Amino acid sequence: MGKARISTLWLSGCSGCHMSLLDLDEALVELLSGKVEIVKSPPLTDVKEHTPVDVGIVEGAVATEEDEEELRKFRDNCKILVAIGDCACFGGITSYRNLFDKDEVLSRVFVETESVVDGKVPASRYVPKILDKVKAVGHIVKVEAHIPGCPPSPRALLYALKELLEGRIPILPSDMASFE
Repeated sequence: MGKARISTLWLSGCSGCHMSLLDLDEALVELLSGKVEIVKSPPLTDVKEHTPVDVGIVEGAVATEEDEEELRKFRDNCKILVAIGDCACFGGITSYRNLFDKDEVLSRVFVETESVVDGKVPASRYVPKILDKVKAVGHIVKVEAHIPGCPPSPRALLYALKELLEGRIPILPSDMASFE
């Protein structure tokens, strides 16, 4: 088998999961020098379009219409989809917004916040419309593997990548299922 083609996607979240991927350090360099080709990844490339890949890795929750659209396009181009981090796996911190009505959230952020002067909820094509509820990735598309953590440890991510490269869907051992 040639190099495995991998792309990553960053939805509504903090980018901590991508930072954990970068924290693989020398192991990432080793993977890239023979086993893996990174086709698209926000911290590494400026590629906008989704193209077919062997493995898609997604972080972040689905909080906006744009997130949902991008996720569906991404899924259509991935043989295997891996959700990494608590936001992608379960909704995470981002889903705390679900405790409130969407209109309450928009009003608080854009109208009522103490630093706002003459605030109004933006209506621009440049500001994505938020969904009524934040969702985990698996509530929108099929996901083959979940690597939880906030963020998942580089050790857990490396384990998952190695399993995928061996043709196995990773099932995280319990000692890797929490932050180190």
